[in-house]
Amino acid sequence: MSVELYNKKEHICVAFRDLVTGDAVQANQFLIFDHGHAALLDPGGELTYSRLFMAISDYMNVKKLDYVIASHQDPDIVASVNKWLVGTDCKVVVPSLWERFIPHFTRPGRLQNRVVSIPDQGINLELGNIRLKALPAHFLHAEGNFQFYDPISKILFSGDLGANLPPGDLDKPVKKLAEILPYMDGFHKRYMNSNRVCRYWANMVSSLEIDMIVPQHGRSFVGKKAVAEFINWVANLECGIDLMTQSHYQAP
Repeated sequence: MSVELYNKKEHICVAFRDLVTGDAVQANQFLIFDHGHAALLDPGGELTYSRLFMAISDYMNVKKLDYVIASHQDPDIVASVNKWLVGTDCKVVVPSLWERFIPHFTRPGRLQNRVVSIPDQGINLELGNIRLKALPAHFLHAEGNFQFYDPISKILFSGDLGANLPPGDLDKPVKKLAEILPYMDGFHKRYMNSNRVCRYWANMVSSLEIDMIVPQHGRSFVGKKAVAEFINWVANLECGIDLMTQSHYQAP
């Protein structure tokens, strides 16, 4: 089932949260639509393709999809890219660091003239009447990693940063950080690189007007209070190499 995060004046942001079934980790997929042009963000793998294709058809002629965007290279992000290349006219937008890995998901020659590479410093991606911002989020958790900020809806699509997997309704917005913290603390301590990059990220996004932070897994952080609480928590998070000691590096 799709959930509209924003719908106003020919600009729509849609989340799909229930397309992964079975033992695989839950993952969200997102459609950003502006004045007849659309980008699909982190479309996932084989498990999501058919149902996602049908769900998007409620909003547009899927064949005319402008972009399939991959925030990083993980299979739950972009393993289905070959099917999107065949089924649509899209260009694939990927971090430059991972561009050479994407061919492993498709057939030789299929990516020719269809790749938009994101440099380490990020880009503004033209989509309809807007410029979708690809924000550097390196080492949160992938080495070459990007988040995407929509200046119209004021939504930050944060990828794995903010990921949470609580029981119950994933469409229910997070209004207070405390209610979701038990479902995200351990993940972030292991998958995020260090407090240093967390602080750099927090400084960057604090300059943006954000009404909602929407991660790739779990529930969204909605409202100024929840957004500010989350950014502050990340800025002070000790994680990754901050927590490593010699005891973690012992020959078995």
